[in-house]
Amino acid sequence: MRSFLVPTILLAAGLAFASPGLAQPAAPAAPAAAAAQPAPAAKVADPTLDAAGKPLHQAVPGVGEPIDKAISLQQQVTPTGQEAHWFHNVILLPLITIISIFVLVLLVWVIVRYRRAANPTPSRTSHNTAIEIVWTLAPVLILVAIAIPSIKLLAAQFKPAPKNAVTLKAIGNQWFWSYEYPDNGNIQLTANMLKEGDQVGKDQRYRTDADGPRLLATDQRVVLPVGVPIRLVTTATDVIHSWAMPAFWIKLDAIPGRLNETSFIIQKEGVYFGQCSELCGARHAFMPIAVEAVSPAKFAQWVASKGGTMPGAAAEPASTTAIGNDTTDAAAANDAAEAAPAVNATATPAPSNQPATANPAGAGNTGN
Repeated sequence: MRSFLVPTILLAAGLAFASPGLAQPAAPAAPAAAAAQPAPAAKVADPTLDAAGKPLHQAVPGVGEPIDKAISLQQQVTPTGQEAHWFHNVILLPLITIISIFVLVLLVWVIVRYRRAANPTPSRTSHNTAIEIVWTLAPVLILVAIAIPSIKLLAAQFKPAPKNAVTLKAIGNQWFWSYEYPDNGNIQLTANMLKEGDQVGKDQRYRTDADGPRLLATDQRVVLPVGVPIRLVTTATDVIHSWAMPAFWIKLDAIPGRLNETSFIIQKEGVYFGQCSELCGARHAFMPIAVEAVSPAKFAQWVASKGGTMPGAAAEPASTTAIGNDTTDAAAANDAAEAAPAVNATATPAPSNQPATANPAGAGNTGN
């Protein structure tokens, strides 16, 4: 009897544990870190490029670029540039024209009136008080009239940028420009001149009309917002360069070991071109500058596409997740940060040269 009961009890116990209706031991809970891990953020597309990596905003002929056979200044798109354009067209040019015509007429009159045939006995007059006063006082009044708007314009060009300005650091190299956005997560760009189709190898990018004029188009454009103060800081790594953008009325030298600064506000969206205007070596003529001015919203999207941030953006609050009776907060993250090795914050990373389409010239090696 006992031998029969033992197998029966064991069989009943096995059936009880195998039955789906009976309670089973709870599975271990997933780790808290895995449960709280956020989904990866979607990559933000560059709003200035199409799917193929070509620029969406094309240059408008005659705007922001030189015009063949033109003799006037470029159309200005900054307040300082518009003031300078007015000063040139309304004050300087008419004044120069009037003085030149007056001197020419006076010279012709003297030649005709006091030639030997018409005046065989020249005058011996050596001093005339009225003439002395006129030709001394008139230039002084002219210079004062020029000095008032000129000093005002000079002060506007060196007016410090406000606190909400977007900082652009332009670094001159032989022979290309590199850029940094220190207020936007230290975004870094390297811009090289785009060569013509017959100057590059197969499958390498070359200049098209969408990029801009010959010798002025670059593989990466500097993107800046309109209606926002821009703080331009220039320096150089080798010799003296000069960041010149005629449509902005900007020409600022880039000197090794020194930071020069100016500010401006772009008032109109578009693509604008400039060049290095300081003789800097054999390939000085092949250092173009291309700036694409966009709306502030599109600029913020462009910054996000480059992995940067906008100044003043609210930081995400430290997450607190309760699991059972245990609470996980930012203390563990702070402890990990303190245990991490220190990073040299003064080291300047190498300029990035990874546009949406590959740069055939490499990091500034435009002569290859």
